[in-house]
Amino acid sequence: MKVSRVHALRGPNLWSRNTAIEAIVSCGATECLIGEIPGFPVRLRDRFPQIDLLQSGSPHEPGTMAHVLERVALGLQVEAGCLVTFSKTVPTLEAGIYQVIVEYSDEAVGRLAFDLAETLCNAAIEDAPFDLNDAVARLRELDEEIRLGPSTNAVVRAAVARGIPFRRLTDGSIVQFGWGSRQRRIQAAETCLTSLVAESIAQDKELTKALLDAAGIPIAAGRRVASAEDAWNATCEIGAPVVVKPLDGNQGRGVGVNLMSREQVEAAYAVAAEVSGNVLVERYIQGQDYRMLVVGNKLIAAARRNPPQIIGDGVHSVGQLVEQINSDPQRGEGHANALTKIHFDEIALAHLATQNLTADSIPAEGERVLLRNNANLSTGGTATDVTDDVHPELAARVEAAAEMIGLDICGVDIVCNNVSKPLEGHGAVIEVNAAPGLRMHLQPSFGKGRAVGEAIIASMFKNGDQARIPVVAVTGTNGKTTTVRLIANILEYQGMRVGMTSTDGVYIEGQRVDTGDCSGPKSAKKVLLHPDVDAAVFETARGGLLREGLGFDRCDVAVVTNIGMGDHLGLSYINTVEDLAAVKRIVVQNVTPGKGIAVLNAADPFVASMAAHCPGMVTFFARDPDNAVIARHRAQGKRVIYLDGGAIVASEAGTEYRIPLAGVPLTQNGAIAFQVENAMAATGAGWALGLDWEVIRAGLANFVNDTITAPGRFNLFSHRGATLIADYGHNTDAIRALVHAIEKMPAKRRSVVISGAGDRRDEDIRQQTKILGDAFDEVVLYQDQCQRGRADGEVLSLLRQGLENAKRARDVKEIRGEFGAIDAAFANLKAGELCLILIDQVDDALGYIAERVEAG
Repeated sequence: MKVSRVHALRGPNLWSRNTAIEAIVSCGATECLIGEIPGFPVRLRDRFPQIDLLQSGSPHEPGTMAHVLERVALGLQVEAGCLVTFSKTVPTLEAGIYQVIVEYSDEAVGRLAFDLAETLCNAAIEDAPFDLNDAVARLRELDEEIRLGPSTNAVVRAAVARGIPFRRLTDGSIVQFGWGSRQRRIQAAETCLTSLVAESIAQDKELTKALLDAAGIPIAAGRRVASAEDAWNATCEIGAPVVVKPLDGNQGRGVGVNLMSREQVEAAYAVAAEVSGNVLVERYIQGQDYRMLVVGNKLIAAARRNPPQIIGDGVHSVGQLVEQINSDPQRGEGHANALTKIHFDEIALAHLATQNLTADSIPAEGERVLLRNNANLSTGGTATDVTDDVHPELAARVEAAAEMIGLDICGVDIVCNNVSKPLEGHGAVIEVNAAPGLRMHLQPSFGKGRAVGEAIIASMFKNGDQARIPVVAVTGTNGKTTTVRLIANILEYQGMRVGMTSTDGVYIEGQRVDTGDCSGPKSAKKVLLHPDVDAAVFETARGGLLREGLGFDRCDVAVVTNIGMGDHLGLSYINTVEDLAAVKRIVVQNVTPGKGIAVLNAADPFVASMAAHCPGMVTFFARDPDNAVIARHRAQGKRVIYLDGGAIVASEAGTEYRIPLAGVPLTQNGAIAFQVENAMAATGAGWALGLDWEVIRAGLANFVNDTITAPGRFNLFSHRGATLIADYGHNTDAIRALVHAIEKMPAKRRSVVISGAGDRRDEDIRQQTKILGDAFDEVVLYQDQCQRGRADGEVLSLLRQGLENAKRARDVKEIRGEFGAIDAAFANLKAGELCLILIDQVDDALGYIAERVEAG
């Protein structure tokens, strides 16, 4: 068995909406029938007994090693606690070659699971050892290391429940919610709305107390101290017992409480000074420790915090009892688990000493032993939910404290005897914390969890806002780039800031911010990250869909222009037009359910059939008003777009809107058929987005099809009375459309310059020149910059083969290099003639043509 081409599908893809690892698996003759490998099933179950309990993508027992790999890769993740359920093995047309797809919850974990699964399968084949426990432990450890912590995850889950898209920006806890100009970002319990000034105030305990005191909120008296001796002096002024803590600390680090003696105070000062150069001494308030969570100036949750402790049994030592508690699977290191392991460190040992105990002491049965003064969960404390017990006046004081500091998410620490009474007279606010931990409210040790994540999302996004911008995805074989630019132009006329991707770059508000082929998911994600984008239009090509899936979870509008008969067939196991249609169909399958609209070419049977897969509504377009699909859809009162009397007609339930083709310069009064179809597709997209018809009309009218707005898309030049057309057409359907358009343009003589992409099938390369040879007098063949795996001269040979039976072409030249071919075309060009140049390096070639034209 050989595993190759392992890649991650990070968005909705050909197989499902799940993120997944996809790999190509080659099986030898014996591996294609594992039942014939002596002893293999037994050896496999010996190494992975749980494999029989797994759900398979196939209803049958796996028959090949590829199926086994699929089951094992999924099963290892399940055993590690990952929430994955989907897997699939698909045979290709090549014997023994399979596509194996396995869902992952985190990409790194999914990749490791695939590697471990391959190792396990080979171990079973070779009867070699495999440590299943170690493999599962590695996966679980990696998953715990990189997955979101409970606080961030709670907010993410709340966002997902609201339909808000999210994207993790780092391996840590920085997450973006929403797209473009509607986005918000968080880091754990901090949001992009959190004031930096407010955070600085919260870190300054002394300033915080001064502000709270000014608001009439009960606080613990105290002051900043400069030395151990000064700390004792402050204690004498305030009156013991006291609390000694860092002025700008967090998570309870360096805090000493209920200190009475000079020795205790000075020792606590030394500990606090290690955390911060500024130390505070304040009066110790008798009572219990409570954390109040305020979100958007409203109390959301309250918990009583208890310091880490053990209960004696008369048998085990303190150290042994701590080990027993830490063995609880709910406890872990850091913040990944519901509870944190008790820190049995120097601070705990020192606190034991104040009780005349050591780690080896054996407490009596039922004896409670505290291991720390502070009750922070980060050091092993526990929490009990008391939200329903909080007195309204106490809640109002807590909310006022958060508002006084200015934090949108705030943890207010109070000490009092009972939260069911007002705070005055029996308690005080001790601290106000920015970026408070949420674990104690989400999964308290006792009591019910609170909807903290939902509260944070509600404070960031009002009135059910899903934080989405309009997204249009355009796919097909030909016309994608022009349609994308038309739609973007219409949206810009609406006054929206548009982000756009295409095969020639990424554009933000008309400015190109990235170059090259940007029709894949990575470029789409760049646009959705940009804070100045109000709407996005994405060219969505086959390659990106196959390599990575969509760059978004769903779109408002999916436009499919057509399905070419020879576009990239034979690549990535896409061998038929039906296969290609299934890939392009991904955008249709992922329009917003119910509200999204697919704009489909009714004249293309493969595109029209995609309507059955659309979870939203469908608008059909075709030039022919009598097209059967158009007629049926129109009779049902649904949206259709067609041509009538020299105008684009949009019809729904008897209501029509007309856009004269004379007002759409791109179409040259309707003479260029493929541009008419592009304009119709763009009209359908604007209609789907609810734009005013005057905006759509104006957006089509002011679109200029030149080398700036639509490079390489039927760009017209005039040179000494001759007409030149530069186009990036690079497949048979595009070339047919170009020939059809040019046939309507008068010319004494016609010439064409063409190369061929080496990653097409031989018959597709030959077919291009076969079409051109019947329509042009002169053909200039050139070998382009990248042969894409072909041998030197191989593409030229295939192009010439296509001209062998040409009906018209009599003059054929072969040139090495694109610029040389352009020079050859210019050399023979005379007034009244027409030359079509099929360019390869779009920007460079257009620049060179422009220079030649300008030079005259």
